[in-house]
Amino acid sequence: MTLETHDRAQFTAMENGTQEDWMKIASHFGPFAANGGKRVLDHLKLLDGDYGGFPVDRLQHSLQTATRAHRDGRDDDYVVMALIHDIGDTLGAYNHPDIAAAIIKPFVSEELHWITAQHGIFQGYYFFHYLGMDRDLRENFRGHPHFQACAEFCEKYDQSAFDPAYDSAPLSFFEPMVMKLFERPKQSLYARALDDAA
Repeated sequence: MTLETHDRAQFTAMENGTQEDWMKIASHFGPFAANGGKRVLDHLKLLDGDYGGFPVDRLQHSLQTATRAHRDGRDDDYVVMALIHDIGDTLGAYNHPDIAAAIIKPFVSEELHWITAQHGIFQGYYFFHYLGMDRDLRENFRGHPHFQACAEFCEKYDQSAFDPAYDSAPLSFFEPMVMKLFERPKQSLYARALDDAA
C-alpha cells in the first residue's frame, strides 16, 4: 500500500522533523504495532519444512515445545515464549536466541526474556560435547536467579521436542495466545509513547 504524500512525514533527515511529521508517524504506529502477533505467526511459518538435519522440521519442533509446555500447565506467556524460542533460526544461524529474545522482550517478564536469550547455551548441555565443545558452558550462569528456570525449560520442553510421533497442537491453536501477548508491550517506553501519541 502506497501512502499519499500528505499522509507521510516530509523530512529528509530526522533532525528536520516537525511535530506534525511525528504525529503522522505516530498515527501509523498503533495499527502497525497491533499486527505484531500476525507478523510473528507469519514468520513462524517460514520454519515449516526446514529440517536442518533434525528428526522434525523447525516449525514442528516449535509447536511441540509449546504444546508440551501448555499440556504441563504453563501460562500463556510461557507457552508463547516456548513457541517462538527458535523463531530466529532462519535469520541468525549463529545467534538465533538473541533474535527471539529481542522480539519477545517488551512483552514478557524478565525471567521469560532471560530463558529465551540463554536457551541456546543451556540446550548445549545435551549436545555440545558431540561437537568438541564444552557441554557445561551453562555453568557460567550458575547462581543467576533464572538459571534453574532455563535449565528446566530445556530439559522438559526444548530438548525433548524432536519426536516425529508427538501429537502437537497446530499453529492455529496458539494464534489467540500470540495475538494477545503481542497486543501491548509491558516494558517499552518508546512503544508506549508512540502508542499514546497515536
